[in-house]
This record gives sequence, C-alpha cells and structure tokens, in this order.
Amino acid sequence: MSRAPSNRVRIIGGAWRGRIVRFPRAAALRPTPDRVRETLFNWLGQELTGRRCLELYAGTGVLSLEAASRGAALAVAVERDRMLLDALCATAALLGAAAVEAHCADARAFVGRERRDFDMIFLDPPFSEDPWTWLLPACAKHLVPGGFIYAEAGHAVVPPPPLSPWRHDKAGQVHYHLFVKPGSEP
Repeated sequence: MSRAPSNRVRIIGGAWRGRIVRFPRAAALRPTPDRVRETLFNWLGQELTGRRCLELYAGTGVLSLEAASRGAALAVAVERDRMLLDALCATAALLGAAAVEAHCADARAFVGRERRDFDMIFLDPPFSEDPWTWLLPACAKHLVPGGFIYAEAGHAVVPPPPLSPWRHDKAGQVHYHLFVKPGSEP
C-alpha cells in the first residue's frame, strides 16, 4: 500500500534550517528530495551569500527558499501553477524571505523575456516535458561566467556548449547534474 504524499518538505540548511515548507497537491509535482538537495548544496559550498539565483519550474520553491536561507541576494522563482506559487509566496512571507521574487509564468516565456544574469540557475522540469534542447541554451545566455546550472531529469543530460559538466549523480530514477559556464574558476 502506498502512502499519500505529505505535501511538505523541509529546508535543510542556512538561516531557516529545519523549517517546513507546505504546498498544495499538484499533478506531476516531484519536490527535490532532501538527500539530493544536501548533495547539491555540498557541491556549491553550502553558502550562496550575495548570489543571484533563478529557479524555473519552481513547484514547491524549495530550491529558491534554500538559496535565500543560505544568503542569496536574489532568488527568482518561476511557476505556472498559481496555487503552488501562492503557497511559495506565503512561505516566503512567513520566513521574511525578502530575497525571493516569485512569478506566475511559463518557463520558456519567462526566460525568453528575462534580461538579468544569474550566478545559479535551478532546472527541474516535469519529466514528461523533456525541454533540454531549448532550455539549456536559453539559460546559458543568462548565466554569468563561472556560474552554475543545476539540472534534474529522468535521464542523463548532456550540456551544450558553452556549458561543461561539473558534477553528476543519480538517486533512484532521478539524474541530477551541475553544469558550469567557463570564464572564471568555480
């Protein structure tokens, strides 16, 4: 017998370590597991002080909240599901997460009109969409030299130039990658 989803995840590091993030049920929502987030932030060095982050396909927004908890100056969360976005905004307000900037938008449309550059971009699209052929090149244009793109998928993802693989691991059926844009030492 399978258990019903708990509709909650916890922030695993930074100022809000241990705080619970609650969210509504949504089809195809797969929050990034604690173990995977812990590995990701170990790869990034735990602290993101002053960094500018973008999370497309935010879902629960836990990666944006983790980034803000670890000192990010800006954590832009983009989600097309209004209920999920409202829950993220409520959590950010409760935490006093002034660095979180939320947008209800389609990821492709948002990245196409966005003009800012970011130090870190988090990508965890629904596995059924498989948007990597357009998504990685579009995001690479918004990444500063030495910046990282985190990609989570149901299969291994090969980055296009100018991105290079930095780290990769697998947890169950989830492949997660960290790509770097050359230009300065990561």
